[in-house]
Amino acid sequence: MTDDATTARDEAARFRETYERIREQVGRMMVGQDDVIEGVLTALFAGGHVLLEGVPGLGKTMLVRCLSRAVNLQFSRIQFTPDMMPADVQGTSVLVETEGGGHKLEFQEGPLVANLVLADEINRATPKTQSAMLEAMQERQISVGRRTIVLDEPYCVMATQNPVEQEGTYPLPEAQLDRFLMKLVVGYPTEDEYHAILDRTTGDDDVTIDSVSDGAEILSLRHVVRAVPVPDETQAYAVRLVMGTQPGSKYAPALVNDYVALGSSPRGAQGLLLTGKVKALLGKRHAVSTDDVRAAAHAVLRHRVLLNFRAQSDGVSADDVVNAVLETVTAPHAG
Repeated sequence: MTDDATTARDEAARFRETYERIREQVGRMMVGQDDVIEGVLTALFAGGHVLLEGVPGLGKTMLVRCLSRAVNLQFSRIQFTPDMMPADVQGTSVLVETEGGGHKLEFQEGPLVANLVLADEINRATPKTQSAMLEAMQERQISVGRRTIVLDEPYCVMATQNPVEQEGTYPLPEAQLDRFLMKLVVGYPTEDEYHAILDRTTGDDDVTIDSVSDGAEILSLRHVVRAVPVPDETQAYAVRLVMGTQPGSKYAPALVNDYVALGSSPRGAQGLLLTGKVKALLGKRHAVSTDDVRAAAHAVLRHRVLLNFRAQSDGVSADDVVNAVLETVTAPHAG
């Protein structure tokens, strides 16, 4: 075995060890939701943002808080409301008194200036405030007047939204949805999980979460993720899946042509490969497989598929569309 292969193997083992340490700490408080926890950790290591969707009370906010404690990152939480302005999240200049009794303008950073940002109920913010998130999420910087603040890495936005309530909400535009690496749907617990939740939250014992990693280690492991090779056939399969969500494409099934107004952008293909790389590392595979890409498809593509009115009236969901694409599109080597 060559030195490069040995180093790659050791780095992959370090990734899995760190991942499991963080997951163990988060699991001290969180019950169930294994797929959601895995998705959140995947986004953190892949360098992407996450949209968590579910009704209130399912632990979305708690999950992000637990993650911030397990990884020693600067954490901030924004509770979005319709009256919130961009300056409330980006920061603004305020008049402060100096020692000599005078006054000066001093810039105070907003909650977007952190490493891990919890954007609670992001769909309650107005489009003006939502647009202030775009620059931070995509460019890793914020611009206020003539001031540009470069955000420290790692930088990750984890946003929540309630899919049921419509009053006082503003649906995220496609351009903003596309900035999220994945959209995770948080479901109800099972009966056994309900008992475990009650045991942990209604008793007298305090659950403590230890800090087991930091930003420097996360950044180092992101390079490990990026270094995982992608075979040509796997990359071609990811491209076909994305094209399969686009109406009129040669890979699009009938369901897509009938019910989809807008398919995934190239960011969908990027997301499939990055997420697949994390799954390959966790599965102790040396390269990304088509199964890794398939496993990432729902979380990466469901929010990048814009359904038309006919789909809404017929009860067709984005997950139905992704299922149809997975059933129809084949990998190149499979013919």
